Amino acid sequence: MNDDCQHFHEVTPKKGNTAGCEECLKTGDSWVHLRVCLVCGHTGCCDDSTNRHATRHYHATGHPVIRSKEPGETWGWCYVDQVVKDPVQDA
Repeated sequence: MNDDCQHFHEVTPKKGNTAGCEECLKTGDSWVHLRVCLVCGHTGCCDDSTNRHATRHYHATGHPVIRSKEPGETWGWCYVDQVVKDPVQDA
């Protein structure tokens, strides 16, 4: 991890608000992988998914840090500093 990124220190672990991408579940769309916002718990789809709801959530809210919600994956991503941290704790 890049020690210049303080955003990981400013958030707490979150499980995610839903079992799938919040917006895709509402519209009946599908996703490839899930990401969880570590500020509010929003669950969104990854950038490989058609709708890219996790990144859209960042642009709409400014919440800087997500983590993977995929089984066996422990990494997190800071949009601001473009830094990966592994591992990031689950809630």
